[in-house]
Amino acid sequence: MNYREEYQKWCESSEFDDKTKQELRTIQGDEKEIEDRFYQELEFGTAGLRGILGAGTNRMNQYTVGKATQGLANYIKKQGTESKGVAISYDSRHMSKEFSEQTALILNANGIKTYLFEELRPVPELSFAVRTLGCTAGIMITASHNPPKYNGYKVYWDDGSQIVAPQDKEIIAEVRAITSFTEIQKMDQEEAKQKGLYHLIGTDMDDQYLSVLKNLVLNPEIVKQEGKKLKVVYTPLHGTGNTIAERLLREIGIENLYVVPEQKDPDGDFPTVDYPNPEDPKAFKLALALAKEVDADIVLATDPDADRLGVFAKDTKTGEYKAYTGNMSALLIAEYRISQMKEKNKLPQNGMLIKTVVSSNLADAISDYYGLTLIEVLTGFKNIGAVMRKAEENKDKTYVFGFEESYGCLIGDYARDKDGIAAIMSLCEAACYYQAQGKTLWDQMLAIYEKYGYYQETQVSIVREGVEGAKEIKEMMTRTREKEVTHIGNLKVLTFKDIEKDIVINKVTGETTKTGLPKSNVLYYELEDNNWCCVRPSGTEPKIKLYMGVKGKTSQEADQKIQTLKENMVKLVTE
Repeated sequence: MNYREEYQKWCESSEFDDKTKQELRTIQGDEKEIEDRFYQELEFGTAGLRGILGAGTNRMNQYTVGKATQGLANYIKKQGTESKGVAISYDSRHMSKEFSEQTALILNANGIKTYLFEELRPVPELSFAVRTLGCTAGIMITASHNPPKYNGYKVYWDDGSQIVAPQDKEIIAEVRAITSFTEIQKMDQEEAKQKGLYHLIGTDMDDQYLSVLKNLVLNPEIVKQEGKKLKVVYTPLHGTGNTIAERLLREIGIENLYVVPEQKDPDGDFPTVDYPNPEDPKAFKLALALAKEVDADIVLATDPDADRLGVFAKDTKTGEYKAYTGNMSALLIAEYRISQMKEKNKLPQNGMLIKTVVSSNLADAISDYYGLTLIEVLTGFKNIGAVMRKAEENKDKTYVFGFEESYGCLIGDYARDKDGIAAIMSLCEAACYYQAQGKTLWDQMLAIYEKYGYYQETQVSIVREGVEGAKEIKEMMTRTREKEVTHIGNLKVLTFKDIEKDIVINKVTGETTKTGLPKSNVLYYELEDNNWCCVRPSGTEPKIKLYMGVKGKTSQEADQKIQTLKENMVKLVTE
């Protein structure tokens, strides 16, 4: 069936409600819009669904969410784990609450118990709840940091991690096996409650989650003491973060906490930002204005589902607020926590630090210094979660810290996804610790560079939207893959990894080996002098992403090297 026929079916079939049909009639005659909504099914990928809200097969709506849920239900029933239940949470986006309710009731109609958060809550608390309640799975309705027109549907498995092989492919197969929306089972809430299938999660889960986080504070007395002086500005960017962040910070002793008032309340329109992403400095406009007004020491922001943390810290020498990349903030937390664990004899002998292939090589230096095993995985925190699960099963390694460059880290093994709430707590604890030594967080960042070298990373996103854009992204990856690259700019390529083809080519010796990683559309170039770069298409957005990192003897040298490498990488991919 082509996109035109699919459109007509949605406009006419009794499978679809009048509101959906009415929306589709408004685009009659707009061939480009019709094609974009119906040229494909919204792909249930390895992280679930993510797409623009609206009617159509290539949109997030009650039908595509229903199909995904029915497919997941069929999979759970085949596992025989219906009674363990599924935990469900949601963020502040449009239709999040409605999709979460719909999801619960479809699962209930399939005889599967559900635990639905009564109000919006962050991703990390959902991951924690799956483990705490002993659920077979978890679902988070969120599109993370995407613009307001998006929503999404993340699936977690029984360890609290997003689904990985083999569950991901098996669940995707079940979703694809559904050929009609009439296969989606339904049940009303009253019946679900009477049958003991529908349960709400209240603030008692907050209490348990926050108790675990507070127990991870390494220097509680210092935080109590210095927390009287430290000034913190925080914004949840209209998302879930402040449902618990303000309470947590006050309970550990941060007394001068200023939550940006215009962004404090959940709002799916994200009216004060173009893009609710703490990776984007523009999202900090109101927070930085408040910081200057109150003379704050640090400025923190979480994305709508509160798994990512963005950071600015004041440089008291210049009065400027300095932006931290995701690598910088995560590795500042890592250096603080690992050094303190070592000092207090709490660092395990078999400890491991996990990073993704596009994260900073500063992690390697920190691991070497403290005698930790460094493990590198593909992008996506689910891959860090998979290593944690394997280590837990084998009892051979102890998790110490994990992070990815996209502004996410996890400080303990209580959950299996990145945790912006715990990262806020850790940054504030570190700020108190260094403040007691007469240092700011920015002073400490510079101290880390002096200790290990001036590592610097950046990324470039080349956006190509729509049908033609998807085709162009695919062609760019193919062209880049086929190029014989010996140098990028004046930097020699030492090894080339094509993770899709599972090959590593040593450009010096000519030897070819395997990557040891699951297949993924990623090209990685290890360059001389501790420099590197990487290319991959985004799995959730219409873009191709270029990552790169350098090491310099000084900050100025690192700045120059990263700028040159960025220019050469863009040429490599686009020309």
